Amino acid sequence: MPRGTRRFLRSGDLPENEQATRIMGVDPGIVATGFGVIEIGGNGSILYRGSGVIRPPRLQSFPQRIQQIFRGLCQQIENFAPQLMAVERPFYAKNVKSAMLLGQARGVAILAAAESGVEVQEYSPLEVKQAVVGYGRAAKDQVQTMIRALLRTPKNLTTDAADALAVALCLAHSLPWQNSLKAVGPKRAFSGTRCPVRGQNFDLGESR
Repeated sequence: MPRGTRRFLRSGDLPENEQATRIMGVDPGIVATGFGVIEIGGNGSILYRGSGVIRPPRLQSFPQRIQQIFRGLCQQIENFAPQLMAVERPFYAKNVKSAMLLGQARGVAILAAAESGVEVQEYSPLEVKQAVVGYGRAAKDQVQTMIRALLRTPKNLTTDAADALAVALCLAHSLPWQNSLKAVGPKRAFSGTRCPVRGQNFDLGESR
């Protein structure tokens, strides 16, 4: 595991089921990049599989930080073997420099997935909050409280890891909707990916 990476795991596995889908969520950042993994069982249950934060040393140069984030994510993809990756797509930043840094961290996450052959989908913070809390303007602590309640995560779950798990949940909630569009056919399908409101699509629980 690359230096600066913290990871939390929950032991246990779902019963063998070919329909199980594993999703990795990523909250990109130059200072800290959070990742979180969930698994959807064939019965619709969602289980917490692991999470952590990649924190490159502050004294490293920018290219070295980017390299460590890339290597760290590649390592976690190898460890967890997700079929899908959900990346938070920032829609604003305090200044141009911040926007550029976030964009580069986001690009590294997408590249890590592409290098590993993992499909990537992106969601805005508003879509993530809408899916997890039911309100697109929810505060960060509301999102974190909901994540802890729904996934029964470790008590020492970090903010960045919780945000990454929220992005993963957003993708999980959108899968039935996306599959319905595929069933309709290309003539009636919409372009792009939207995240629906949090609903009763899944039975949320923890691994046994």
